[in-house]
Amino acid sequence: MKFALIGHPVAGSLSPTLFSAAYDGRYPYDLLDFEVFEDAWNLFLDQYTGINVTAPFKQDAYAHVDWLSESARATGAVNLVVKADGRLRGYNTDVDGIVSSVREVGLPVADALVMGTGGAARAAIVGAQKLGCQVTVAGRSADKVEALAQAFGCRGISLEEVSPLKPGLVIYTIPGGAPVPPGLNFAESVVLEAEYKRPSLCALPCKAYIPGQRWLIGQAVAGYELFTGEKPNMQNLINAI
Repeated sequence: MKFALIGHPVAGSLSPTLFSAAYDGRYPYDLLDFEVFEDAWNLFLDQYTGINVTAPFKQDAYAHVDWLSESARATGAVNLVVKADGRLRGYNTDVDGIVSSVREVGLPVADALVMGTGGAARAAIVGAQKLGCQVTVAGRSADKVEALAQAFGCRGISLEEVSPLKPGLVIYTIPGGAPVPPGLNFAESVVLEAEYKRPSLCALPCKAYIPGQRWLIGQAVAGYELFTGEKPNMQNLINAI
């Protein structure tokens, strides 16, 4: 069995380290960095048992599999594909990572603000809805915000409208290095940030901060057993970060 991460860019990803730790290095795991989805996909079909999928290919992968999990169907995005029973099976374990990391904090959340409009935002909206939250999505592009709001039955606003809000849960999916909207007040919020290489909100006062590494571990635990049929070593995963 042989596995990989496809996307662009993927240099510096923690995925190989986590996968190696999960199974004591018993299975190969590669980084496949391609600008064109079809190039990465064809290499997967030819050489690999399963792949993780990161930006910008999650919706491309969704369109290329034979079977979709409930979370993948709900998000319209796939972050894990496995060859099984002669079929390409697509999953979205980002949703599992969100739900498990928020529940681990142990604080009740009734409403959620999702910031960003990319593939991670789709998983964030579905994860927040699974947690029972009323969801508001905010982003720079009015068209993308409106499309997400319509697709997922939630409220959409601009980033300029965020500052007066006091959400119970914030899921921040805006890429690291992008300007942080001014006037954010999340002192009463649980904040989950997707970015783990260059986090933007880790120093912002909040009720509880969940780093991107925790989201990463949560989706890994949910996905790795789908790859191998074996439970990953959770303690090794935690120690690897």
